[in-house]
Amino acid sequence: MKLIMKTEFDNLRINSDHNYDTDSNGEKQVVKVYCGELLIAKKIKLKKSVGYFGVATYQQYLTQEDILK
Repeated sequence: MKLIMKTEFDNLRINSDHNYDTDSNGEKQVVKVYCGELLIAKKIKLKKSVGYFGVATYQQYLTQEDILK
């Protein structure tokens, strides 16, 4: 996985074709975005740090409005 921008992650998360789930463990929170069974992106929040990650081919899952920007 590689770093992606927050707007790209949000685009993947709110897409109605994708599912997501959230795991919390103490100070760490992980949001995983799936397309079917395939994990395509995740957000890791640890204390005050937030990182957004996507698979190498995450751009093919973005909706058109985000690609045009």
